Amino acid sequence: NYLTINKGLLISHIQGPQLMSSHEETPDPIPTTIKGTIPPWINGSFLRNGPGKFEFGTDRYTHWFDGMAMMHRFHIREGNVTYSSRFLRSDSFVENSEKNRIVVSEFGTLAMPDPCKNIFARFLSRFQTPKPTDNANVNFVKYKGDYYVSTETNYMRRVNPQSLETKEKVDWSQYIAVNSASAHPHYDRDGSTYNMGNSYSRSGFFYNIIRVPPPEEKAAMEDSADLSGAKVICSIPAADPRKPSYFHSFVMSENYIVFVEQPIKIDLLKFMLYKIQGKSFSKVMTWEPQHATIFHLVNRHTGKKSEVKYYTGPMFTLHQINAFEDSGFLVMDMCCGDDGELIGEFTLENLRRNSGEEIDEFYNSLCRNLPRRYVLPLTVDEQTPADENLITLHNCKATARMTKPGEVYMTHEELHNDELLQFGGLEFPQINYGQFNGRPYRYFYSCGFGHVFSDSLLKMDVHTKELKAWRYPGLYPSEPVFVASPKATEEDDGVVLSVIITPREEKSTFLLVLDAKTFSELGRAEVPVNIPYGTHGVWQSFGG
Repeated sequence: NYLTINKGLLISHIQGPQLMSSHEETPDPIPTTIKGTIPPWINGSFLRNGPGKFEFGTDRYTHWFDGMAMMHRFHIREGNVTYSSRFLRSDSFVENSEKNRIVVSEFGTLAMPDPCKNIFARFLSRFQTPKPTDNANVNFVKYKGDYYVSTETNYMRRVNPQSLETKEKVDWSQYIAVNSASAHPHYDRDGSTYNMGNSYSRSGFFYNIIRVPPPEEKAAMEDSADLSGAKVICSIPAADPRKPSYFHSFVMSENYIVFVEQPIKIDLLKFMLYKIQGKSFSKVMTWEPQHATIFHLVNRHTGKKSEVKYYTGPMFTLHQINAFEDSGFLVMDMCCGDDGELIGEFTLENLRRNSGEEIDEFYNSLCRNLPRRYVLPLTVDEQTPADENLITLHNCKATARMTKPGEVYMTHEELHNDELLQFGGLEFPQINYGQFNGRPYRYFYSCGFGHVFSDSLLKMDVHTKELKAWRYPGLYPSEPVFVASPKATEEDDGVVLSVIITPREEKSTFLLVLDAKTFSELGRAEVPVNIPYGTHGVWQSFGG
């Protein structure tokens, strides 16, 4: 049973409270201490986002996703590194700070009525629709050359990537008819950006594919948010309009977008009643494995959705690895699990369990996300034979069978061997995105989860399923980000950057630089302040 494999290496003394505690910001760049060598060709900023404050006054957030957004910048130039951080001055952060209590509801925490109101006013406030949060603590994203921080509501915040200054709030619904958008857009090589958003109305619930065009030369000179020209290119009706699926990201190849409609459901009736019942938004999400997982295939140039229903058994996915077209097939690699209850489990109460036995028990109750490959046959018509494996790619173990006209059932190929299991599951996958997103590729980088928090960095070869690993007891890496060498000739010519959290030692967090080819350490930049465990990040090349 790989849930308990390698138990001796599990860090029983992991200090969940330290990893999940509030931190101070460092608005002015400070120097770091370099150990080893930071290659002089690395020139730019590593930008990271994530929760950094978990209480206001005596009020405490319930879920890790709820913490106030804290932005981080590691600026690398000529072998030297400086560090700075700032809290996002979102409306949520400002209002909570002014009242010294939680006044804006988040994913897992419902804001309580103002105690200064009379009883009748407090009662009525439960019937008011909670306003969406602009606490954009998930990712840095880019539209038309501007940087934003994003969460999964209709709001983003434009930011200055050099100073980390908070700029204007941007409402997607002012540009296109969506009620929310994901924090994981995809970027086309022509400069346009694709994303997915929800919309709901009397006509139903829809998953919308959004395209934001490249920046215009004149607009690029103006210092203001610009999503003009954004369009919904395809609207996909939910299989059950009363219980649409939750999604965190989507699949994009050179010609197609695939939306994965998974059986993590949002109960809209509960959503309308959750404030009245005094429950947080996370409580309206349910894992319903009696439903299949549906892959909606859309031509991203025409916006036309395939009439074929591609489906598989119940599974859930947060992050896709890559997708590409090959000989009439669409190959999709993603991190998947078999138990969608996982999202609701990351409460701060669970993550802050102190004793080794308690947190080991929690870890062993979680399902593992592992890399899988699904393959969609792109040509399915009335001539397609039934109940026959349609996948003819060499050395591919994934299958697809037409069960009846217009419906194709798929099984996956495990994109790993048993060696991975000693590192637990894996998540936060990254590739050489600039050159290989949407194209055939060989390598991806990720965090290994040998415990509740990531405790290793992994490099996976999808051709051979062999892996390389970086792991040391007591060190907890963040999502790895690949930076290509300026003279790169091969896919893995470059470095991998990751922020390493050290809860056992005060003020010893460091930026790790690995040789992407050998996965050996080149150098590190030690930061003299504590940094919280974060979510996602991006690389901004100098002048980018």
